[in-house]
Amino acid sequence: MNTMRSLISGMAILKLAFGLVTLCALNLIAVDIVLAAGPPGPPGGGGDPPCWPPPCIPIDGGIGLLLAAGLAYGGKKAHDIVVNKSR
Repeated sequence: MNTMRSLISGMAILKLAFGLVTLCALNLIAVDIVLAAGPPGPPGGGGDPPCWPPPCIPIDGGIGLLLAAGLAYGGKKAHDIVVNKSR
């Protein structure tokens, strides 16, 4: 009976120690992440925009491909509907 009680208390101590070690490790990781961020850089601003004229949005390439993919997908769905109705 006495050995069972000491075994249970030993397991409780191990669980407590594991919890404390885990808590300390997580705390160290969180502090390390905060310290690794470093100080902020100097304030920017001023100067010309990176391209000229200012609305530097490359619409042609991505939108064209997206439109073509949408048309192909819609065409396939319409074809599937027509084929299923004819059966």
